[in-house]
Amino acid sequence: MLILPVLLVSMDITVLYFALPSISASLHPSGTQQLWMIDIYGFVLSGLLITMGGVGDRIGRRRLLVLGSIVFGGASALAAFAGSPAVLIAARALQGVGGATLMPSTLGLIRNMFHDARQRRNAIAVWTVGMGMGSAIGPVLSGLLLTKFWWGSIFLVNLPFIAVLLLALPLLVPEYRDRATRLDLPSALLSMGAVLPTVWALKKFAADGFSVEPAVSVAIGVVLGVAFVLRQRSHAHPMIDLTLFRRRGFGPSMSCNVVAYFTMVGFGIFTTQYLMEVLRMSPLEAALWTLASPVAIMFFAPIAVKTAAVVRPAYVIVAGFLIAATGCFLVTRLGTDRNIPLIISGTVCMGVGVVISNTIVTDQIMGYTSEAQSGRVSAMLQTCQELGGALGVAVLGSIGASVFGSTMDRTVPAGLPDGALEASRQTLGGAHNYSMTLKEPQAGHLFHTAQEAFVKSLTPAGYTAIGVLALMSVFVLISLRHVVPEAPAAPAAEEAAAEREHSTAAA
Repeated sequence: MLILPVLLVSMDITVLYFALPSISASLHPSGTQQLWMIDIYGFVLSGLLITMGGVGDRIGRRRLLVLGSIVFGGASALAAFAGSPAVLIAARALQGVGGATLMPSTLGLIRNMFHDARQRRNAIAVWTVGMGMGSAIGPVLSGLLLTKFWWGSIFLVNLPFIAVLLLALPLLVPEYRDRATRLDLPSALLSMGAVLPTVWALKKFAADGFSVEPAVSVAIGVVLGVAFVLRQRSHAHPMIDLTLFRRRGFGPSMSCNVVAYFTMVGFGIFTTQYLMEVLRMSPLEAALWTLASPVAIMFFAPIAVKTAAVVRPAYVIVAGFLIAATGCFLVTRLGTDRNIPLIISGTVCMGVGVVISNTIVTDQIMGYTSEAQSGRVSAMLQTCQELGGALGVAVLGSIGASVFGSTMDRTVPAGLPDGALEASRQTLGGAHNYSMTLKEPQAGHLFHTAQEAFVKSLTPAGYTAIGVLALMSVFVLISLRHVVPEAPAAPAAEEAAAEREHSTAAA
């Protein structure tokens, strides 16, 4: 039951990819409005995670899950029947609010419901697989629905699942809350003020390169982040218990979480572009090929769980990172020819490796956490995932864009009209669009040159990802080597101090 909200939230991150042309034809949004339709959901989601984790700990995680499901379902209905770009953007933002309540509640409830280390690890593996499956299913479901129905159907499909959640949650999921928790409004505002400008700036860096405006935004985020930390250190009832970082495995595990998403999201965008722009697949065909990774993940995640029961977690995490690094290396070997086995092998290795490591890391983090704090800590974990993904897109995307542009500067065919280079050196998609305005053979020469330049950009971006994974592997072996093949339990004193309400009905 707890995997269903995760599927919905992660699915709606990618569900708009195929629907934008239909939405544009119906609502006539500007280019900026199109970007906000896609980005506002994840933007609001990441900014509210920590706050909603604290709210769930205070009012009850099941209760927040129910309320969040209502908000998410209502926002989905509003999005489906939006009559203007502004209404659709507002509905997507409201979906982000609902999604921010669902994610930490589900992982927090897993910590509450599964006390046995092996059972909890199995549940977290299913939860992790659900996140990956949702992101992969989103584009496929969107493409299939749009072949038969209008664009609003991609949002209405959420409603039957929301109905199941609202009926089943009170019957199947117990309530947990910490009566001692107090929601500190200044901390909530500081957390949002730290995360939102940082995520926005990283997205801006990835899209447009370095400029003053996002740099100032990062500085604001850092200042507010420092203020948030200082308040947590001095407040009697902190939103985030910073003493968790004194435990030897907690901080390193959280760092692994950031690196996993840095690689998966940051380098993953290259594989999507490769399928659609180099191999010229349709969006639906590309989405169908990417399903190979989540299918493989479903098979390997349980193996990782069983292995972690007998092998030190550090070794399993490093094995996952090495598998992911192998996937990155395979992707760097791609050319402009249609080598489907190589691209699928690379994406499968990347996905499987990241999920193996992330399953164990998530279990480590939640194992260090008391039941009373599980909602807030799960929210912090997911916020780190969002920041890691945004940082990966910014860093690896910038490296790829730089190599692509410099390669185009050297290799663009002679005899093209004025402005051809400037229009074609930014992105592969831009080069394709400009080539469509030319006649043959110039059009073919320009686009082939751009494809070659993109393939060359895979190598430095991929090697950077491999280097980050290698460094983190060394760090894991040093910092987590003491952890034995049993999930670390939260100290009994903390559990006794946390006052938990446990009821099975309408608490």
